[in-house]
Amino acid sequence: MKDNIVTVKHLSFTYKDSKAPAVNDISFSIPRGSWTTLVGHNGSGKSTIARLLDGIFLPNDNPRTVINVDGIELTEKTMWNIRDRVGIVFQNPDNQFVGATVEDDVAFGLENRQVSRSKMQTIVHDVLEQVNMLDFQKSEPQYLSGGQKQRVAIAGILAIGPKLIILDESTSMLDPAGKMKILSLIRDLQNKNGLTIFSITHDINEAVQADQMLVLDKGKLLASGSPREIFENEILIKSAGLELPLFYKVKNELIKKEIHIPREVNSEEKLVKYLCQLNSKM
Repeated sequence: MKDNIVTVKHLSFTYKDSKAPAVNDISFSIPRGSWTTLVGHNGSGKSTIARLLDGIFLPNDNPRTVINVDGIELTEKTMWNIRDRVGIVFQNPDNQFVGATVEDDVAFGLENRQVSRSKMQTIVHDVLEQVNMLDFQKSEPQYLSGGQKQRVAIAGILAIGPKLIILDESTSMLDPAGKMKILSLIRDLQNKNGLTIFSITHDINEAVQADQMLVLDKGKLLASGSPREIFENEILIKSAGLELPLFYKVKNELIKKEIHIPREVNSEEKLVKYLCQLNSKM
């Protein structure tokens, strides 16, 4: 059984100019090596949680609150240790670029950590190769495509050797093809490097392949479970103001029409194959 790389207990946060909490007494855990997706509509508190996990924001003062990342409890004294273990890829990569060239940008985090130049060059070369951007190392980031910019942002995160990568709406500005390529790249990097992925999104279709889903609404955690458990609960999805992925809409309608669909049929491909087999027997 996997241990948890993140444990959160009784987490709350209220912005100074707001009366209502953006995050309201939530608790959850993220298994090490998993892909966990946090879903919710805009304004539900998703991005606030990302910033709380990384210590960009500190939670409201509450003796019951716990944020533990890779065995370290988050405090003002430990936040820099935690940031060595956590990398965030934001929605707009332009906001993360600080270097004049791609290689300068990827090296920025290493320079801040006083990594030697020889070691830095090796790391920069390696991570750019991993994200298929080695040919662009001398390029200026502003001239790259959206997908290429996100690859460079991911390389910059990989360079510091995190154990947890948070994707904060990191594919929302890409077209469907670009989105699929980035998500596939991150899945490959997760498997290769033993990473844990915490994906924060309002795109319900991104969550289908996750190991675990968390559903957030108005700062409250409504539910957690596997995608199948979450998507089979239509009342929950509607109460959170979300849409069901097309696969689950079709599957649920078939079940309502008393067409038996085995639980192991959990993707569009499997559903099409099962229905074809079912039709051939009629």
